[in-house]
Amino acid sequence: MNPANHSLYLALDQGGHASRALIFDQSGKIIAQSHRKIETQYPQCDWVEHDAEALVTSLQWAMQDVISQLGRQKNRIIAAGLATQRSSIVSWHRKSGRALSKVISWQDRRAADFMQTLEKQRINIHKRTGLFPSAHHGASKLRWSLLHLPEVQKAQKEGMLSMGPLASFLSARLTQTERALSDPANAARTLLWNIKTENWDTSLLKRFGIPLSILPFCVNSSAAFGRMAVSGLNIPLKLVTGDQSAALFQEGPPRKHAIYINIGTGAFLQKIIKDQQTKTSRLLSSVVFSEKSHRQYALEGTVNGAGAALAWFSKENQIAPWPKEAEDWLQKILTPPIFINGIGGVGSPFWEPHIKSRFIGKGNTAARFTAVVESILFLIKANLDEMNQSPKILILSGGLSASDLLCQKLANLSRTPVLQSKEQEATARGLAYLLGKFEVKISDSKDFSPQPAPQLQSRYLQWLKTMMSLPNSR
Repeated sequence: MNPANHSLYLALDQGGHASRALIFDQSGKIIAQSHRKIETQYPQCDWVEHDAEALVTSLQWAMQDVISQLGRQKNRIIAAGLATQRSSIVSWHRKSGRALSKVISWQDRRAADFMQTLEKQRINIHKRTGLFPSAHHGASKLRWSLLHLPEVQKAQKEGMLSMGPLASFLSARLTQTERALSDPANAARTLLWNIKTENWDTSLLKRFGIPLSILPFCVNSSAAFGRMAVSGLNIPLKLVTGDQSAALFQEGPPRKHAIYINIGTGAFLQKIIKDQQTKTSRLLSSVVFSEKSHRQYALEGTVNGAGAALAWFSKENQIAPWPKEAEDWLQKILTPPIFINGIGGVGSPFWEPHIKSRFIGKGNTAARFTAVVESILFLIKANLDEMNQSPKILILSGGLSASDLLCQKLANLSRTPVLQSKEQEATARGLAYLLGKFEVKISDSKDFSPQPAPQLQSRYLQWLKTMMSLPNSR
């Protein structure tokens, strides 16, 4: 077959820092790419937002720009996929599609006080959703929007309100359709989706005061989401999922004996499992991909304070989030203090949303920076221990995984080989694979073998002792 006739795939990745559009061919090669930066707003403590209309505009711009790079070859695009940050939500007018709220980010915890009232229901909620009550998930943000936003309330009275995952809003706007749809990965992160029935859970809708009629219709990850009219083309949007869910497929079908760790603003650990039932009560279970006859589940651990913790330290100390001296510090600082990392609230396996971040012991800026980095690794290690899966390899991706010393420290701490993926587009590549099902491999990577690190292990045990004293850890 003439390569000029091969199919092309459009991958749309709506991240927290940029809207990205990439074109892949059938071999998984990136043919063209474009991105547009987006702004994140922090109007008050624990509030994290994006301008919803700006996100639509930036995605449309990125699509037009990347397609313009193809020239006559643009007609080879046969399908598109969209990935977004899970747990981010938005409200919009059903008929016009106009946003009625900001995008309330997954990082946002404005409704944390309300979520505390659900602590006695955490086991029941976990059984129904695969998740634990958390202000990071969408339900409390949807409830907050219904209670506090006049435009949302007006649209509801008129019968014109739609609300739900960011992915549902973007897919509806890009395809110019009134009927909103939601895939499992994004629906699940609202905390309103039942992992067994694969639909909205009526008891949870009642608990949060959210009418079923205003939520998107639940479909598979692979479905007919509509067609996007762009640059003279009419591209079918055939796949919608979450960013972390897509990243799991960056090298094709996930390896059975690997744990995938994507370290960005947060750190997310994923291990493919046979079904939604888990042997641990402290981790999450998720549908990462679904089509008509197939479901793929993952066991997941979540660390809220990864890049977010470094951003916090950067602001507190007036230094870059990853200073040019960072690698030198990580190598030479042998006895840093311990950092109790509560940035964004502690996620799995401790589930302590209100812990105060603090250092145990003293040190200069270099030592405290090292302590923050180690705290990220300690949280990852605690999740690995909870998974109890004895992986043969840890596959790292995301911005922070670019640090060789971070990868080596994780290998030493976990006593497990680490593969550092140099893939900077793990989410987009995962989308392309799920669209085309072509054979791909991580072509650019680096291996790290575990080395003895008794001091690091000792600090981990000291850190773990402190964490185990938290109320939800007992």
